Amino acid sequence: MKTFFIETWGCQMNELDSQRLSGGLKLRGYKRVDDERAASLILLNTCSIRDKAEQKVFSRLGELRELKKETAAQIGVCGCLAQQEGQRIIDRAPWVDFVMGPGNVGYLDEILAGEHRVALEFPEDRRYDYDALDRTSATKAWVTIIEGCNKNCTFCIVPTTRGREVSRPFEGVLQEVRAAVATGRVEIELLGQTVNAYRCPQSGRDFGALLSAVAEVEGVNRLRFMTSHPAEVSDSMIVAMRDHANISRYLHLPVQSGSSRVLRRMKRLYSREKYLETIGRIRAAIPEIHFSTDVIVGFPGETDEDFEQTMSLVEEVRFGSMFAFKYSPRPGTPALKIGEPVDDAIASERLTRLFELQERHKRERLESYRGRVVPVLYEGPSRHDPEMLSGRTDDNWVVNFRGDARVPLGSMLGVRIEQAQHHTLRGEAVA
Repeated sequence: MKTFFIETWGCQMNELDSQRLSGGLKLRGYKRVDDERAASLILLNTCSIRDKAEQKVFSRLGELRELKKETAAQIGVCGCLAQQEGQRIIDRAPWVDFVMGPGNVGYLDEILAGEHRVALEFPEDRRYDYDALDRTSATKAWVTIIEGCNKNCTFCIVPTTRGREVSRPFEGVLQEVRAAVATGRVEIELLGQTVNAYRCPQSGRDFGALLSAVAEVEGVNRLRFMTSHPAEVSDSMIVAMRDHANISRYLHLPVQSGSSRVLRRMKRLYSREKYLETIGRIRAAIPEIHFSTDVIVGFPGETDEDFEQTMSLVEEVRFGSMFAFKYSPRPGTPALKIGEPVDDAIASERLTRLFELQERHKRERLESYRGRVVPVLYEGPSRHDPEMLSGRTDDNWVVNFRGDARVPLGSMLGVRIEQAQHHTLRGEAVA
């Protein structure tokens, strides 16, 4: 029997690509296995956003070299690092059978037949077959609405690894959403590198129009989306969120820096003032909104004053959650020509201070739930305590709670919050 094993690094887009690969292989008679030693095909679906991910992939390929000698398994490297490195992967690891970029996920037959050992094109026909998706959640479906990015931030490699923006047709997205709901998925998450840059290639309808249309599909109990770009936040997007109660009151809006000077060097297309104005517009329409963000510390030329502006912006916005990293130089990006990154010790100290501030804000927000009854979408048993049930609030906090496990997955339950833990909430389901 033909068997396959997939290992995935990176964002939701990579996870969804793995679901596409898994579904496509199953349609071709393969069986998925959890042990790489039992696989006749091993796929590494890779990320290239940070240097450590790259190092991890090549280290993993070194391990698989010995396994290949024993099992003769085919080895394929997919995803963003595959697109970035291409032939260089095979030069460094000649036991790899093929390298496939994200634009070629729909071309499995040609790849497996050996027609292309290195496939890095971005075909006009992306062959997006949502019926073949091997969705891993019984309650949630990721739905790609736009691929690639046109923003060209100076630190970012995504335009190289994912290509230029290509939006899917409006009706095609709605068809996939309806199909997902028909299989019991009650939570939909729309995905794109710059999800709110969506424009239907046929009608020109924008992201706000799509949000409203998806929210109005019968059976969509909760609708999320990511990742949004601050420069693409439109009035129609805000109105759609305001007017549809099933659109999550959670918005990931990466700021990257609180300094307008650094933002210009990053080519982020907005200033500190514009970002705060956008936050204000959204909060005026949706007061209960929970923001999360991304921050890069130690970007080339970042001064103490620049960093203090980031700290003050974080203090002003009070994000519920944050993903923050030291700047990681990526090959071929314009930031390499801007200058040297900030000294690592200084960047580390800044990152520590930023996390300490964010931890205080997160703690205050989590504690604010104590004693409240909040709606929670039930997703299954708790990961760390099978005696408890687990789900998420509308604004994306994980809640572990006592309740009746016979309740159908995807049910919306009221949960009284009793305790705020480090990253999660704890409580009990109530009638």
